[in-house]
Amino acid sequence: MPIIIADIMSTRVVTVEMDDRLTVAKEIFDQANFHHLLVVDEYQLEGVLSERDLLRAISPNLGSSAETARDLETLQKRVHQVMTRNPVTVAPHINLDTATRILLDNDIGCLPVLEYGKLVGIVTWKDLLRAYCEYRAQNQSEC
Repeated sequence: MPIIIADIMSTRVVTVEMDDRLTVAKEIFDQANFHHLLVVDEYQLEGVLSERDLLRAISPNLGSSAETARDLETLQKRVHQVMTRNPVTVAPHINLDTATRILLDNDIGCLPVLEYGKLVGIVTWKDLLRAYCEYRAQNQSEC
């Protein structure tokens, strides 16, 4: 039986609002063990903010002895100024192979999962790789 996204997705999704400042996103990334935030506006998915997007948008001098007021100002940008808009999404019933192909074809690190337009989860390349390895282990072939 094929593995579907509903079997492996994270349902505890952390979101930020489009008008949140990057300080909010940075605090979440600093505390969390994940690298993608889903951006919503009135519960509708609008974009994805990756930790890489955040790091590109803020000053590399933050937290260093060279930090200036101007460096700190980079944290005042809004999430919508940095996020990836119109993210590629999948439905929970999509199989592992299809989701993997979508990630690879679009050169992205995560797929928000929508069911009837409602955000229900997120799946990342690590989730897909972990599922693949578990599948291989169950079928007695090494990963």
